[in-house]
Amino acid sequence: MATTRETIALTHEGALKMLAAAAARASEMEVPQCIVMVDASGEMIASLRMDGAKYLSMQTARSKARTAASINNATGAMAPEFALQAGIATGGGVTGLMGGLPIRFGGKLAGGIGIGSGKGEEDVEVARAALAS
Repeated sequence: MATTRETIALTHEGALKMLAAAAARASEMEVPQCIVMVDASGEMIASLRMDGAKYLSMQTARSKARTAASINNATGAMAPEFALQAGIATGGGVTGLMGGLPIRFGGKLAGGIGIGSGKGEEDVEVARAALAS
């Protein structure tokens, strides 16, 4: 039985690069967004609320990032009844809303990104732009 495992971490330079790419795409779309990145344990490593983004969307963006990191998958595909129960059980820490994607390098989970303040499809598009950077 193994007693260790390899992990991967996103550097602050990498997080800033992704943050800039997400903000640039949101600006192109003319949809101001809240952008949150977390490490694999769900701790925030970078965030931005663009001018004009809904301030409460910082909370949903963080929940999307943490959920994506926790489940190592995109948010938005949970059964509605499960998403509601998980959200209540975690005090809003888990969400079924679209806009959260895992951050992976070489197939290894490094964290999650959550985007909020637009429509679900817009949030996903901005998150994908960040990951593509």
